[in-house]
Formats: sequence, structure tokens, C-alpha cells
Amino acid sequence: MVLFGRSQKRRAKLGSCIIVCVCLLLIVANSQTTPKGEVIALRSIKKSLSDPNGNLRNWKSGDPCASNWTGVICHITTPDDGFLHVTQLLLLKKNLSGTLSAKLGHLSYMKILDFMWNNISGTVPKEIGYITSLELLLLSGNQLTGFLPDELSYLSNLDRLQIDENQISGPIPPSFANLTKLKHFHMNNNSLSGLIPPELSRLPILVHLLLENNNLSGSLPPQLSELHTLRILQLDNNNFYGSTIPSSYSNMTRLLKLSLRNCSLHGSIPSWNNMPNVAYIDLSLNQLSGSIPTGVLSEAITVIDLSSNALSGMIPESFSKLPLLQKLSVANNSLVGSVPSIIWQNRTLNVSETLILNFANNRFSNISGSLLIPPNVTIGLQGNPLCSSRNIIQLCGPHGEDFSSTLNVTGLDYCPPQSCPHPYEYAPPSPAVRCFCAAPLYVGYRLKSPGFLDFVPYFNAFVSYLTSGLGLHLYQLDIDSAVWQKGPRLRLFLKLFPMYNASSVMPLFNKSEVLRIRDLFSGWKVGLSDVFGPCEFLSFTPSDAYKDEFGLPSSSGISKGALAGIILGTIAGSITLSAFVSLLIMRRRSSKHLQSSRRRQSSRSFLKVVDVRDFTYGEMVLATNNFDGSSLVGEGGYGKVYRGILADGTIVAIKRAQEGSRQGEKEFCTEIELLSRLHHRNLVSLIGYCDDEGEQRGVDCAFRDADVGKFKAPLAFGMRVRVALGASRGILYLHTEADPPVFHRDIKSTNILLDSNYTAKVADFGLSRLAPVAEVEGTVPDHISTVVKGTPVRIMTLDNLVYKFIFTENSNIWLLQGYLDPEYFLTHKLTDKSDVYSLGVVFMELLTGMRPIYHGKNLVREVNIASGSGMIFCVIDKRMGSYPSDCVEKFTRLAVKCCRDETDERPSMADVVRELENILTMMPPDTDIQIQESSLEGKVAVTTPTSSSSLFTTSSAAAANYSTDAAITTIEPR
Repeated sequence: MVLFGRSQKRRAKLGSCIIVCVCLLLIVANSQTTPKGEVIALRSIKKSLSDPNGNLRNWKSGDPCASNWTGVICHITTPDDGFLHVTQLLLLKKNLSGTLSAKLGHLSYMKILDFMWNNISGTVPKEIGYITSLELLLLSGNQLTGFLPDELSYLSNLDRLQIDENQISGPIPPSFANLTKLKHFHMNNNSLSGLIPPELSRLPILVHLLLENNNLSGSLPPQLSELHTLRILQLDNNNFYGSTIPSSYSNMTRLLKLSLRNCSLHGSIPSWNNMPNVAYIDLSLNQLSGSIPTGVLSEAITVIDLSSNALSGMIPESFSKLPLLQKLSVANNSLVGSVPSIIWQNRTLNVSETLILNFANNRFSNISGSLLIPPNVTIGLQGNPLCSSRNIIQLCGPHGEDFSSTLNVTGLDYCPPQSCPHPYEYAPPSPAVRCFCAAPLYVGYRLKSPGFLDFVPYFNAFVSYLTSGLGLHLYQLDIDSAVWQKGPRLRLFLKLFPMYNASSVMPLFNKSEVLRIRDLFSGWKVGLSDVFGPCEFLSFTPSDAYKDEFGLPSSSGISKGALAGIILGTIAGSITLSAFVSLLIMRRRSSKHLQSSRRRQSSRSFLKVVDVRDFTYGEMVLATNNFDGSSLVGEGGYGKVYRGILADGTIVAIKRAQEGSRQGEKEFCTEIELLSRLHHRNLVSLIGYCDDEGEQRGVDCAFRDADVGKFKAPLAFGMRVRVALGASRGILYLHTEADPPVFHRDIKSTNILLDSNYTAKVADFGLSRLAPVAEVEGTVPDHISTVVKGTPVRIMTLDNLVYKFIFTENSNIWLLQGYLDPEYFLTHKLTDKSDVYSLGVVFMELLTGMRPIYHGKNLVREVNIASGSGMIFCVIDKRMGSYPSDCVEKFTRLAVKCCRDETDERPSMADVVRELENILTMMPPDTDIQIQESSLEGKVAVTTPTSSSSLFTTSSAAAANYSTDAAITTIEPR
């Protein structure tokens, strides 16, 4: 009876709890914090995206604003309707692909839309134009195509339009003149065509107009001079054929930078008398004629580049009164008279400053004044009559105009080595103490169009500018490195440290401070600076010390009703879920344990490889400092690559599979199995693997020097042929000598590595397949039937089909390819000639310095056209120095043959190797290894001279199937 009575009481209590839970759930249902329409829109947005890394995995349940969905930031809006509305969608660099949903237009209160540095394709939805509250539209660095919708002109509050570095085509809509609050118009590096609309001159507060690297044509509109607030006009690499520089441009009194490089302009250079603020003028690679204007230039001028035109006359006297000048180039013109030495003698340069003067290939007869040249002044005079004089013969050799591509600008050598435990680092010295450990915030930042070429004189000013904009002290900023990229652009790696606190052994930023700083960057609230130009926020990564504290910002300005709803929801959820949590956890743990055990057992049984070292997880942790971010050298579809140092001092690259990646696991096993039995001078060498604690990490490519660096100067043609030959020999070994033979299936430039002796090595065998072997009857199949794998450069959808092929003139369909064999794509028949085709594309990259797909053009098609029309030397990389034309022609013919559409028309790998050997024997003596020691920045890597994406990388960075466009935790953009 007692037991029965207690049971009745328990049932009564349980019934009361259920009633309370139901009531609370009803309250929560009536107090939803995000409007239903916005929730539906967000779910549609996620549905249209592909999220391989699971960054949006919490977009499944709960209320977006109350549950802090990734990248979703909400606020109370005016008027207050009791809801929290989505005001920011911050999905910067989340490895998203797919398309942008038209449902974005339903987020009608949004102010910031940020999808930068993803892989999103498709068109820009016209519905975005209906978000009239939008202030920042940030879509840079994706694969967007199609025309710009006119509806974007409805964005009456838009401050910043950034859709650069995509594949947008068609004209610029004249209706964009209605964007009356627009300050930043960034549409560079697309495929825009047609005229620059003169209507843009009606934009009343435009500051930056960046349209370089498009297909714009026609005349330069003189009306642009009416943009009285314009600071930067950058239109490089368009085709304004026959157009002149309007004389009205000389009245742009606020202009800081005028860059019209390689625009097919002719006529004379307008006067710059009325341009008192101009600091950077680049009019090179045009057909400008007449004399250089003699008017007074601004004393703020840092760069004057008038090279490769048809200018005549003499050097103006005004060029000798420029105290901040860093570069003056008038090379490749028809200038006469004397070179005035007062240009460099009138300067007092600090030891760290540099002045570059290039007068090459003119008609100068002498130097007026003293020949005494300061050590930090570089002068080029080759190709002038005055070089016949013995007194100046030392100034008539080859001349380089580039500043250092990488500047390591700080150091803390005075602090005890390795005294800060991970993840803490030494902070810059504060007024109170020289050395203290703190947890930094890592920020990727880039100056898109700075008004200088030498950063050193502006270093302190930049530190002051940035810390002031962030509300930090000067000592809280450490610039880890500054890297010049194509553009020119300045890529900065920043570390922000908390203030020194005597009461805290290792200080951190508090959570609100981390979010405040992040919001300043993501909202472009740091402030404007003329000399530093437009800035780009590339990444924001708190150190591991913030792992438990750092999260996305919660909504601010929550109303009482919304707050009550959140509190009640939390209570109700806690009560309701408490009955199920233990059971769910137990089931999940049991399931995970069973799956993990099976997976580990399966992989271990497979991965017992003879004569290959089996590393422990602990050894991998020690080698990489617990996989510290500073050891990260690459990231791709498989996972991440870290630079490590083994206990014996061997420098290695460690490939770590992405968690939960079944494809990655398969590729891991494939690569381990193949590399364990493939041994050749031109293949990467495997040291060992780790299959400990459920981890799968390949340890390969143990070169003597595993540090990634860059060449200041491009490789000579002969060295490029040697690289091609080394890679070809490695692939020939795979096809003919490996037992059984192997088809690589993913040959591309980033999978061809160079060691410290410049020996080419083929890498990344995760997609490789064994070649067919003899069947029972003794015959050998000529192909493998398999699904298409590899590396298409981009993907477009048409009628729900995905194409990865080439562009055909007789069709209105874009079929895109990067390195993919078209025959393999169409038939799914993989042969040795599939590798030949991919290698041919690499040969074309070596020949031209261009990517397989660039500015909407297909490299294979362009090289075929140039070769067929006898214009091949028009697409040759002009920066690889002199070369024998007959050797270049033979190399071109070989590349074209390798890329024939018909498999039977391509040479075998044996023929490719034989032809490359013949080309090398034809080379004049000592012309095949033209690499100067002074040109090496770092140790090993080679970069494409005309592209910012790497042609070859080392440290097995390429072995992870990644491009340096996604290096470290940021990007190195195209």
C-alpha cells in the first residue's frame, strides 16, 4: 500500500510537470523572436547553398535570432514591432558553394550582406535590390556570372558595392547613378563590357571607382571629372582603344590615384597643374604621345609610371622636386636630352627607404650633374646612347622595378624563446613591460589600391591609423608580415593583442571586446584613409585561447517582450528536454562509439603498410605544436596541411583529414597505398602515416627545406622546360614502370612541387586509379570506366545539368574545364592520355603565366588560336627573360598536341619526355638555369609571374589539393 501510494504521488507530480511544460511551450510559441517570413527566407538561403564544412549546421532548429545561427545578427528595428529582425548576414569565407537564393529579398531589414571569399556561382539575384535598408553589399571573391541586375539601383542607402573578383559580364547599368549614398564602387576583376556609363558622374559622394581587369571599351567619359569627391580612379587592363585621356581629368582636385595602365589609350597626357593631391600616376603600357607635362606635381607624389608609351621630349624639371618619390619609370619611350641627377641627389633617404628610377630604352645622351648614387637608389639606363660611356656602364645592366614581395616588419628577438605556452604569444612591448604573453586575434587585411609601392615609410602611419580606428593602443598591434600581390595590392597579416594587465598572467580580450573589434572590421567602420586607399577585411580568427568564450554576437537592443520570450523559451526547453537528454546522449554515444570502432578497425586493417612508418597521434601533435594555426600551410577539399618538425629534426608536411569526410578517408587510403610502393626521383616521397585515435593524417613530402617562399624574379624559359621534363618523367614512371601502372587523374600546376634543388615532383595521389591489367584472354583494356574526378576550375549549371568542359564556338553553352580531359568527361573512359591532356594545360601555364580560366577566357583555346594564327609570341610570358624562339615554338606545339580533343591525336608520355629532352638539347649553353640567388625569397616555391595563384608550391601544400588562394586561414586572392 505504501508503495502504491507513492506511485500515485509520482504520477500526479509527473502530470503537473507535463501541464507546466505544455503551458510554457504555448507561451514560447506565442513569443517567437524572429518573424516567420525571415525564418523561411533563411532556410531557403541555406537550401540553395552547399556547405561541405558544416558551417551552417546550426541553421536547422531553433529561432535564428535567439539561437545565434552562424553569421545571423539581429536587432530591434524602428518601429519596434516586438520582433528581432535579421540586420546582418556575415558569411565571409565559409567555403560555401551553390547559388544565392532569391529569398534574400525577404530580409527587408538587412544592412550588411556579406558572402565574400566563397565559391558561390549563379547570378546576383535581382531581389537583393528590394532590400532598401542595405548599406553594404559584399560578394567579392566568388564565381558569380551573368549581368548586374538593374534592380540594384533601388538600394538608396548603399554605401559599398563590392562584387569584384567574380565572372560578372555585360554592361554597367546606367541606373546605378541612382545610388546616391554610394562611396565605394568595386567591380574590378570581372568580365564587364561596353562603355563606362557617363551617368556615374552623378554619384555625389563616390570615393573609390575600381573597374580594372574587365573588358570595358569605348571612350573614357569626360564627365567623370565631375566626381568632386573621387579619390581613386583605377581602370587598368581594359580596352579603351583609340580613346584619349579627357583633358577635364586634370581638374579632379581631390584625386589621389590615377591608374590607367594598359588601356590602349593614345593622345597626350593632360596637365596635372590642378591636381594638388595626386600621389600615384600610372599611365604605362599605352600609346600616349607628345611630351610629359611640365607643370608642378604634388609634393605627395610617390609613383610616376609612364613607361612603354610613345612619349618624346625631355624629362621635366619638376621631377627633381618630389620629396616622397618611390618610383619613376619612363622606360621604353623616345625621350631625349639629359637625365638630371638632381632627381636622386636632391633626396635625403632613410636607410630603409627605396627609390627606383628606370630610364631604359630611350635616347638619353648623358647624365647632368654628379654620378654619385646612394646605395638605396636603383637606376636603369640600358638601351640609351649614353651607355656607350665607360663611366656609367654599371648602370646599364638588367633593371628590376619590383619592391620586395614579402616584408617581415616586426620581431621580438629580445624576448626569451618559446616561453609562452600555446596558444599564447609574445605581445609587442607595452609601456609597462617589454615581454609578456597574451592571446592574440589574427586578422587578414588587404590594401586594395594603396597610394605607394614601398610600405616601409608608411609603416608607423598605418599602425597609428588602424589602432586609432579600432580604439586600441599602438603596442596592441603587431604586423606579422606584409606581402605585395598583383595589382599592386598589399596583403597584411595582423595580430591584435589585449592590453597588459599586471593582475593577469596571460591577458585576453573579453568577449564583448572581441566582438566589438570584429564588428568594426566586418562593418568597414575602421575609417577612411586617402594614402592607404580602400581596405579589404579577409579573415578574423581568435586564437585557441578564446575557443570557449568566442561566439557570434547576440542581438542588442532586445525588447522586454522578446527578452521574456527568450527566457521562457529557455526554461521550457530545459524542462522538456531534461527527460530525454540522458537517453539521447547515451544512444548517441553508443552509436558514435560503434561507428568509430568499426571505422577505426576497418581503416587500421587496411593501413598496415609494410616499410612505412606508423606515427602516433602524440608525435603529430608535437611536430605541429598541437596543430597550431601558425603551422598551417594549406587547406583543400581533403583537409588541412601543416608544416611539422619531427623529433629527429626532419621537416615534413602533415596532411590532416577533415573530420567526418568519407571521401577524404578514401583518398587518404588511396594515397598511402600508392605512395608506399611508388619510388621515383620525380614523385613525392612518403615518410609515414598516422591512424591513431581515429585520426588519419598522411605524412609525406619530406624535403630538405619545407618552407614556402616566393621568387622575386620569374623562372627563365629553360628552367620551365626542366620543370616540365621532371613532371613528365614522373608521370611516365606512373604509366609505364609502376607495377601495376597508375593513372594520376588530378594533374594540375599545384600538384607539381619543387624541392630545394628545383627538381619537379608529382604529388597528390588521392584520386589516382590503377591502370587496367590483362584480362583472362590476355588482352589489356585501353581504358577504365569511372566517374569523372579531378579539378574543374569552375562549375555552371544549365537545365539542372553540370558541365565541366571547354567553350565551343558553335554552341551557346558554356562547357568549362580546367585540366579535365574532354574525352574523359564525355565518355567516362579514363586512359593514360587523360593525364597527357592535363599535363598539356600545365605546359600552357608554364608558357604563358596564365591560369586555365582567366577573365572568362579559356587558356587552351587562346593558345590554340595564337598558335594557329602565328601569333604565339603575343601570349608568351614576357617576364621570363630572353629565350630561343625555335625552342618556344616546339614547346608550344607539344603543349597544343597534348591538349587535342581527340585522344588518339595526343602524344604518349614517352613521346612527351623525348620531345622535351630534344628541346633542352637545342637550348644555348647556360640558358636553362637562369636563377639568381638574390631572386629567392624564402627557399623553395615558384609562383606564376602574371598571376597571384601559385604555379608550383612546396611543403606538400599542393598535396592537399589546395590553391594558395585559400592559404593559412585567409585567402591570397586572384
